[in-house]
Parts: sequence; C-alpha cells; structure tokens
Amino acid sequence: MSIKSDLKKDGIEVIHKLETLKINSIAKSIASKLCQTFPSYELNENELFMKLSRLNMYKAKMPEGMAEANYYYKNTSIYFNEHIPVEEMEEFAIHECIHYLQEIKDKRNYLLKMGLCNYTEFKIYGLGLNEAAVQLMSSKVIGIPKDYVKYFGISFETTSPSYYPLECCLVNQLAFITGEDILFKSTLNSDDNFKIKFSKLTSQKVFMAIQNALDDILFAEEDIIKLNNKIALIDDRNKKVDDMVQKIDNLKEKIKVTFLRTQNLIISSYFDKAFLNITNLEELENYRKKLYDIKAYLGFAEGYTFFNNYYIEKMSQLEHKYNILENGGIETAIHVKPKHESKIMSIFRAIKKLVFGNFSKNENMS
Repeated sequence: MSIKSDLKKDGIEVIHKLETLKINSIAKSIASKLCQTFPSYELNENELFMKLSRLNMYKAKMPEGMAEANYYYKNTSIYFNEHIPVEEMEEFAIHECIHYLQEIKDKRNYLLKMGLCNYTEFKIYGLGLNEAAVQLMSSKVIGIPKDYVKYFGISFETTSPSYYPLECCLVNQLAFITGEDILFKSTLNSDDNFKIKFSKLTSQKVFMAIQNALDDILFAEEDIIKLNNKIALIDDRNKKVDDMVQKIDNLKEKIKVTFLRTQNLIISSYFDKAFLNITNLEELENYRKKLYDIKAYLGFAEGYTFFNNYYIEKMSQLEHKYNILENGGIETAIHVKPKHESKIMSIFRAIKKLVFGNFSKNENMS
C-alpha cells in the first residue's frame, strides 16, 4: 500500500509541507530539550539535531478525534493537524520525534521494533505500553504539571490529562516499581531491559498480561472514536445510532474493568513477591513505605476497594514479619512483646488502628 493510500485510509489530507527553516527550528529545540531533560542518557545534541532535521513535516486535514500529530515511518514524516498554531507545533512534535528515534527497520524498510512495541507479520505487541511511555517522556520534556482527571468513572492524577491518560496512569505505576530511568531508556533505545527488570520483579506472564491489557484499552478507545465519528455524520437519531451509543457504553465499561483489573494485578504481583524477599528490618520499612506511596499513582472508582483491603492485609502480615525479624527469626515470636517498642512497630500500630477504623470491608473489585 502506498503512502498516499495509507494517509487516505486514515483520513489525512496533506495541505502543504513545512519550510526547511521551521523543520530545523523544531528539530534543534527538541534535540536540546531531550538532552536537558535526560542528561544521564548519553544523548548527543548535535547528532539528535542532524537526525531530526531529516524529518519531513506537513500540515494536513485530519478527522475528529485523531491525534494532533502523527508520525509515518514509511516516509519518515510527521503530519500536523491544520488547526495547530505554528508556535505550538513543537509541543506536539516531541511525541512523534521520539517515535522516529525509536524505530528499528530491516533492509526492506519494514518496521521491526519501535521502543517497547514489537511488529510481527501478523500482529503488533506492546503498542499501548509504548504510546504511554513515549507520552510520559513527552510530558516530562514539556514540563506538564500533574492534573486530577476522571475518565470512564476512574479518577487519578496524571501529567498527561489529554493523551492516553489511562494507559499513562498504568505505565506510571510500572515506572514507580522499576524506576523511571530504565523505562525511559528502554523506550528510547528500543531494548528489553525494562521488560526484563519488571518480569524479574513479578513474572514474564504478568508482564505479558499487562502489555496485552494496555493494548486492549488503546484499541477500545480507538473504537469509541470511530463510533463517535460515525454518529456525527448521522442527522437523525435512529436505531442504528442507538446501537452505536450502546456499543460505546459497553466499550467504556470494558475499559474501566480492564484498567482496574490490570492495576490490581500490578499491585498484587509486585508486592506479593517483594514481601517474600524481605530479610531484615530495613527492607521491611522500605517495603512498607513503597506500599503506602503507590497509592498516589493509582486510579480509583466508585466501589473500588481492592487496594484498601490489600493494604490492610499486607500491614497485618508486615507486623507479623516484624516480630519474627525482631526476635531472631522465631516463628512464635509474634506472641513476644518487646520491652521497648521500636519506631517501625509504633508506625504499624498507628496505621493499623487508623486503617481498620476507616477502611470498609466491601467486596473487592476484580
């Protein structure tokens, strides 16, 4: 399929190509900002500029709901929505320029890998994961502050309120567990280091389940956009419209359930395994702090109680493990009360009292 056919299929109609001076200006600024934002990634600003300046950039008419800018690897080009003011193009170009830097092609110009996304003959794997990781990088480069948002009944804080917010929320949880640097380096260098690290902290099966869930959310969102565009073309409300509205509602519910189940999997798979590896009081305190801190990265919905219930359970297990470690590894040490209660033990007792007093014991949302 030709580039022209690809563009037509996606509803993109080219208006004109950007001037070379404008392309160079965007390339220079983005190269500089990437180096400033990620100083430890061994990026060369001049090399980045030379590479980015080779991109073709166009203004184009785009369908409603489509991203404001799109990168096409087949002709190394970025297409900007005609409505974007010239002075704002750079902001939208960052995400697409990172995609360009990610790509790994074979000798026939076929795309093999793009960051955390793998392209095979029959299927693409990790598209949602990669889009979210690239967007988190872009938000960091731009310096977007956190905003509290609500999508499909799920409320959370994010630095990407407008683009892939649900995917970014989940991937941000992964970054909290592994560390942000290894996620972003793998995203930029198209290597498997992030996947390997997260799989070691949980399992390869868990990583694949999360990767697939992110793709499911992304594709369901795209289906909603397509349905909304079809509805917009119909003047009168009829059964066909009602059927499409019902499909949209079903897709929204599917997204919500998939998000919460994936979040629950991230929490339980990591913290269950990490709990087994606690061997001393310092590790125990670090675990307690991380379990508490992850709450700021989560999404919450009406009736969602999984994290609160999980937190209560793990705090009780930590108290047990603390007594065992404090008393020389004796299993029955849970019955032994130290003469002088430590700071950590005091924290457990205070949190336990607070938690059990305030958390409800409703059914978990699976």
